[in-house]
Amino acid sequence: MNYFAAKLATLAPYVPGEQPQVEVIKLNTNESPYPPAPAVSEAIADAAKTLARYPDPDCQKLRQALAQHFAVTPAEIFVGNGSDEVLAFCFQGLMNAGVAYPNLTYGFYPVFSQLYDIAAKEIPLAPDFKLNLADYKDETGTVIFANPNAPTSLGLPAKEIAAFVAKKPERLVIVDEAYVEFGGESMISYVKEYENLLVVGTFSKSWQLAGARLGYAVGQPALIAALNKLKFSFNPYSINTMTAAAGIAALADSAYHANCLTQIISERKKTAAALKKLGFTVLASQTNFLFVTHPKISGEVIYEKLKAQQIFVRWFNQPQIKDYIRITIGTPQQMQQCQVAIAQIIKAEV
Repeated sequence: MNYFAAKLATLAPYVPGEQPQVEVIKLNTNESPYPPAPAVSEAIADAAKTLARYPDPDCQKLRQALAQHFAVTPAEIFVGNGSDEVLAFCFQGLMNAGVAYPNLTYGFYPVFSQLYDIAAKEIPLAPDFKLNLADYKDETGTVIFANPNAPTSLGLPAKEIAAFVAKKPERLVIVDEAYVEFGGESMISYVKEYENLLVVGTFSKSWQLAGARLGYAVGQPALIAALNKLKFSFNPYSINTMTAAAGIAALADSAYHANCLTQIISERKKTAAALKKLGFTVLASQTNFLFVTHPKISGEVIYEKLKAQQIFVRWFNQPQIKDYIRITIGTPQQMQQCQVAIAQIIKAEV
């Protein structure tokens, strides 16, 4: 069929975590185990009354709410249909000199590089999975990395990243902060100082809005204007009315947001301790998940046996991390059931 673009033959698409359509213990895609803030549902219902009209393409109220939350100006805020769309625009328009990123990181980076024909360089993480910015010192193209990183759960201090950004003002650095609120250090406070810094975030994790699809970027106005030029050349209405309303309502309830974070971080600590007692090596997490390995049982075996009990975790069939599983932090009840099931697996296998 000669109407297919040639790149489709070799394009390796992003593979999302499984989304079972039946009731399971779902600990595989790093969603929040808690519902959105109470006011979100009401805001969505009110917004639905205006669905006969197009949404505001500038998302003025949403950007104002985000700007207030981050202590920046609306001109320094870009919003997209999930952080995936934000990242897609970054790859389309902000990587003229190529891009470099870790070899173990968010799976969309290599997909976007291939899709948009960008010269990409994958730089290995250290054996302990840490990201060493010194390995990127000679890169002249855009550098992008998740901080904290996924799937490894490890993060870098903000001052270390800032020093790296400052070394080459002509090199753009994009920091993907999908998980930063679970224990990382955000770079948003450095945006006004560095015109070559862009911070990307999402409402999918700590704001309980994975199903709404809402992401954002924070950067100096020139970078935001470039992203808006791309967005308005593609789809100016990518943020629907109900999603914008949900985002605004979520931002307004800071107490609920903080409480959910506290519960997840507390449960992460308890789960990490329990897994260590079962013999697991548990990486020091700054995210809403744990990246763990057992010395005597493969990651695939644990993944499959948990799945058979309707407990879904994530296993990556990649040589460097095939013995690991990634476990999203759920409710205390979910984590207790997961721990019991894992203990039974170990007893049966070892």
